[in-house]
Amino acid sequence: MVAGQPHSAVSSADAVYRKVMWRLLPVLFISYILAYLDRVNVGFAKLGMKDEPWFSDAVFATGSGIFFIGYMLFEVPANIILHRVGARIWMTRIMISWGIVSSMLALSDGTTSFYLLRFLLGITEAGFFPGILLYLTYWFPANYRARIVAMFMTAVAFAGIFGSPVSGWILSKAGDWSMVKPWQWLFLIEGVPSILMGLLLPWLLTDRPARAHWLTDGDRAVLLSDLARDEAQKPADVRDATGAMSALKSPLVWVCCLIYFCFTIGLYGVSFWMPQIISSTITRDPLQIGWLTAIPWVAAAVAMVIFGRHSDRTGERRMHLSLAAWTGAAAFILAGIFSHLPWVTMLMLSIGTMSVMSVVSTFWAVPSALLSGAAMAAGIAFINSIGNLGGYASPEIFGWLRTHYGIGAGLAAVGVMLGLGGGLTFLAVRQLPRKLN
Repeated sequence: MVAGQPHSAVSSADAVYRKVMWRLLPVLFISYILAYLDRVNVGFAKLGMKDEPWFSDAVFATGSGIFFIGYMLFEVPANIILHRVGARIWMTRIMISWGIVSSMLALSDGTTSFYLLRFLLGITEAGFFPGILLYLTYWFPANYRARIVAMFMTAVAFAGIFGSPVSGWILSKAGDWSMVKPWQWLFLIEGVPSILMGLLLPWLLTDRPARAHWLTDGDRAVLLSDLARDEAQKPADVRDATGAMSALKSPLVWVCCLIYFCFTIGLYGVSFWMPQIISSTITRDPLQIGWLTAIPWVAAAVAMVIFGRHSDRTGERRMHLSLAAWTGAAAFILAGIFSHLPWVTMLMLSIGTMSVMSVVSTFWAVPSALLSGAAMAAGIAFINSIGNLGGYASPEIFGWLRTHYGIGAGLAAVGVMLGLGGGLTFLAVRQLPRKLN
């Protein structure tokens, strides 16, 4: 319950937000599962691509990371376009184009084509994740955002829960399917659902509450009133600085970029390399790898929603983020130390995945409280694009350390960066508006 509001008003508002949630979140959830699967399924494809004469751990690391270069270059303009033209049109363009490019990865026949297609995948997907974060601010006020973003981002966990066994099954069975190699079937099959979903989005999404025919006048009044009150509670300098460039001039936005960079090193360290870690420590069977990879994501799906809900209920962000980051850091470092003990490694990977997913979802409640208007569109995209350079750095760092010092060193490096992000959060978030602390 929100302090200062009568119980009936709160109940009515909760009912409205449940209606909005059930209308929009399943669509966004499924879309993000497909987006994330197409982004990281190269981790499973590697299990088959390793037999190609042109492929190596170094090629995999560079190809995994180069996605984020294209992604970074087009994030901010993509989100500004979404703010102007609406989610229905822009998300349709994004999903269809990335689905096509993802399927085309099956045509990779050397390092040049592999790098080029991964770079194009980043360009075509640019604006999807920050666009959804921006889109959610059109529908949910601050006291709902951490839990809503967490529920949306459980799609990452579910991409691991369902995508990992499916990817493992394709690799284990596709050897009998004509002359196309299993890793090629993986890319071909997993790109098609994104194209189909993109074709449906114009009929499934609504740009703004004012255009939602499925809301009653009373529902719409609750949403618009809450969002207006949310905006009025922001500091005057935040409300006044609504231009896109004002976001890029804010020191706190740059601090958020650095914090998110550290967090994404943790996220993509586990996302890209978990199949390889399990292959090296537990089993080499692709189907078993798929099922075992799903375990940490199941745990994360539960943990991140509970975590985000608690952060919303208390209105506290700083210690939630810091403590979760430090817990994840400790878990990844311990996974590295005990990498010779398979099931201890699995337990630590699960705790680390729970922690890092809780952190990256709840984190987004912070920048949305710092920005307004076009500045919010640009700022969210800018933080995501710079922060996601961690997705480029993480495979490179992990791959180099794994090659020279073993998996334990790679996991320890991921843990150190996640811990650094927690420390920066602890120092910086105290400077934000009081309701965030």
